[in-house]
Amino acid sequence: MKEDKVQELTKQLEEGIKDLYNSDKYKDYLNVMSKFHNYSSNNIGLILLQKPDATKVAGFNSWKNNFKRFVSKGEKGIAILAPAPYKKIVEVDKIDSITKKPILNNDGTKEKEQKEITQNYFRVVYVFDISQTNGEPLPELATKLTEEVKGFDDLFLVLKNVSEFPIEYEDIKSSANGYCDPVNKRIAIKEGLGEAQIIKTTIHEIAHSILHSDIKNKEKDSSTREVEAESIAYVVSNVLGIDTSSYSFGYVGGWSKDKELTQLKSSLDTIQKTAHDLISNVEKELLLLQRNRENNLKISLYDGEVDLDRIKEENIEKLPLSKKIKEAKEKADKVNKDIKPEINVEIERN
Repeated sequence: MKEDKVQELTKQLEEGIKDLYNSDKYKDYLNVMSKFHNYSSNNIGLILLQKPDATKVAGFNSWKNNFKRFVSKGEKGIAILAPAPYKKIVEVDKIDSITKKPILNNDGTKEKEQKEITQNYFRVVYVFDISQTNGEPLPELATKLTEEVKGFDDLFLVLKNVSEFPIEYEDIKSSANGYCDPVNKRIAIKEGLGEAQIIKTTIHEIAHSILHSDIKNKEKDSSTREVEAESIAYVVSNVLGIDTSSYSFGYVGGWSKDKELTQLKSSLDTIQKTAHDLISNVEKELLLLQRNRENNLKISLYDGEVDLDRIKEENIEKLPLSKKIKEAKEKADKVNKDIKPEINVEIERN
C-alpha cells in the first residue's frame, strides 16, 4: 500500500510540472531568466570560490537595467574574467589563392602583406549575487510554504533522529532555504522559515545526505541531484500530510533540463526507493516517540481530581486524552474508597 502511495505521488509530481510548463507563470520566468548570462566553467569556479552560496549573478548595470534591482551599499563584487578581444595589424606571408603556398619575390624572399587579426584578451570584471542586491523581486516558480504544521515539534525532532547528519538552524544570508555539507557532515536550515517550509527543506537536505554525499553519486550533475532531492521531499511531505506542490512543482521544473523531465524519469527508482525507506524510518520514530511518551506519562490524582496543569506542562495536550482522563477518574474514585484523603495516589498510564 505504501509503495502504491509513493508511486501515485511521483506521478502527480510529473503531471503537476507538465502543467506548470504550459502556464503563463513559466513563460514569465523564462523571459527573465534568459537575461542572465551563461558563465564558463572557469568563471563558475571563480564565483563559487569567492561566494559559495551564490545563486544568480549579474553585473552592476545588468541588475539595474534588466532586473530593476540595485547593488546594496558596501557590497564587494565577485571578480571574474570577461573576454576583451582587440584588433591589430600584423605583417604576414602573402598566400597564393590557388596553390595555397607563399608567394615569392624575384629574389626568392616571401612576399609580405598587412593583415588585421583579432587578439584574444581577458580583463577582470565584477558581478554581484542576488543576495547582494535589493529592488523588484524576480519571478519565482517555487512559492515559499508558510503553513503551520500539526505536530511540528514532533516531526522536526523525528527528522533529526532519522538523519545521519546533525541538523541545526543557521542564519543563511543567501536565498537558499538550507544546505547539506557532506564534508563537515551537517545540515543547516535557514532561520525564520514557515513550519511547512522547514519540514520540506529538512527532508530535501536529508535526501541529499543519503544520495549525494559519497564520491559515486557526486558524479551526478547538479540538475539531477536537485530533482531527486526535491522529488523525495515532495513525496515524503505529502505522506506526512503536508502539501508542498506550490513549491516542489516549480523547484523541480526549474532544475529540469527539458520538458520531457529526463532527470525525473531516469531517477524514478531512486526517488521511490529512498522516499519509501525514509517514510518507514519516520513512521517508526514517530511510533517510538509516542510509546515513550505514553510510558513516561503519569497522571497525578488527589481525591479523584486530575492534574491538568501537569498534563499541559508535559506537552501532551495534543493527545486524545479525554477517554484516558475519564478512565483515570474512575480508577481514582475506586482507589479513594480504600485510602485516606491526604494521601497522593499516582496511577501509571497504560
